Amino acid sequence: MTLEVNQSPVLVAIVGPTATGKSTLAIKIAQRFDGEVVSCDSTAVYKGFDIGTDKLPVSERQGVPHHLIDVVDGSSSYSAAQYARDAAAAIDNITGRGRLPIVVGGSGLYYRALTRGLFDGPGRDDRMRTRLVEIASKRGVEYLHRLVKRVDPVSARRIQQRDEKRLIRALEVYYLTGRPLTDHFDSTRSPVDSYEIITFGLHLPAEEISKRVRYRVNDQFRRGLIDEIKGLLDGGLSRRSHPFGGLVYRQVLEHLDGVRDGQATRDLIAQENRRYAKRQLIWFRKEPNLHWINRAGEHPDAFQHTVTVLQARLG
Repeated sequence: MTLEVNQSPVLVAIVGPTATGKSTLAIKIAQRFDGEVVSCDSTAVYKGFDIGTDKLPVSERQGVPHHLIDVVDGSSSYSAAQYARDAAAAIDNITGRGRLPIVVGGSGLYYRALTRGLFDGPGRDDRMRTRLVEIASKRGVEYLHRLVKRVDPVSARRIQQRDEKRLIRALEVYYLTGRPLTDHFDSTRSPVDSYEIITFGLHLPAEEISKRVRYRVNDQFRRGLIDEIKGLLDGGLSRRSHPFGGLVYRQVLEHLDGVRDGQATRDLIAQENRRYAKRQLIWFRKEPNLHWINRAGEHPDAFQHTVTVLQARLG
């Protein structure tokens, strides 16, 4: 087997909505083609945030090396631009050792930053950020989302309504440059543009994703999600830390504050996961040259389809 096509190194990616079996398929492909996994998950980069991000335990990785998991503390800030740099370095290292890099995950912005480039934008403006934080405090984070929707509707569709950090950054870029963040993307260069990128997208019917999401949420609580979050807080991590603003963790914090009971919290997390899956599908459908597979990653047909495509490319 060779990892080159027309003298270009090959990069494989497996993307798609949450709960479609991406990790399972990635491990099978890594075993078949001597590969290593590079995570593409905006929350899995944080240490200690394990159950809510559904990180695959080391014991279940079947000896396949995984990269870009647990790389920063929860108190740190980690951007899509930083991810693109770190992932590109990992990919080059994997390729340099004669193995196949396999990017796996559902964070659309991280995937785009890696494969198409991402505008870093102007430096942070503390004065402006302070003002926007004050506005969010007085009028609610959702108000920032409405502002973003007015000036940058594409970013508004991909950023969750309560993701204060990313909303502030989108507004900061717009007010400082006079152009929405998404307008800058086309002028950027991918850090892996020398690679032949072969991307597979997993897609399942909405009712199947709903069933899988419900099972996952119940399993997360069973495995100790609440204790994980209490442990992070008891360890001194601020509630304003970025990963606490993400899906699952935000809802459980509200539960701990008495906003809703346990069952209502599970129902809300499942509902938000279903909505997130829809946004992921919309995002990835806009990405070019994906090989779509209408099967779960665990299904033999998904593995066979992927192998067939890769054998044709890799020889």
